[in-house]
This record gives sequence, structure tokens and C-alpha cells, in this order.
Amino acid sequence: MNLHPMKRVTIICESVLEDRVLELLHDTGARGHTAFPVRGGGHQGERCADTTETANVQIDVILQPAIAQTLLQRLQTELFADYAMVAYESDVRVLRPDKF
Repeated sequence: MNLHPMKRVTIICESVLEDRVLELLHDTGARGHTAFPVRGGGHQGERCADTTETANVQIDVILQPAIAQTLLQRLQTELFADYAMVAYESDVRVLRPDKF
């Protein structure tokens, strides 16, 4: 079995930002993503997933390391100042690197 190193970027943000974040993913070269509603609490208080106005979405994407760095930089410069969101990367290894 031959595994290939990649980066997984996880973005948790207000659901009203989902389309904008997906545009950034497309612009930076992501080939796919997974998104789902989430709820939780933190610095911004409790966030429920009941209504679009107060819901959060989690978006996960697997990328080449250089593309992950570009995506995180753009998220920071274009969205962090104005919206409640977090983003982080982790190391993953994939079986089919051509999919990413």
C-alpha cells in the first residue's frame, strides 16, 4: 500500500459564508469538498444549527500542501476580520493522490 502525504483543511464558519468559501476553494484549485451543518460553543457563544441565520457549517477539503497554504492565507486576509470562523490544517495520507 502506497500512501501519499496531503493536507486536510477544516473550516468552520457561519453558514451564510458557505458559498463564498466554496468559491475560494474553487479559486485555489480544490477538486472537491465535504460540508455539513454543525453546532457548538466558543468565543462567539453558543451556535445552533436550527436556522440558517445562526447556523455554522464545517467544510473539509484535502489538498496539496502548497494549495492548502494558499487557501488558509486567503481565508485569513479576506474573511477572518469580518466573520466568526476558524480554520486549521492537519496532515493526512491518501491512497489516490490524483483525486486531489
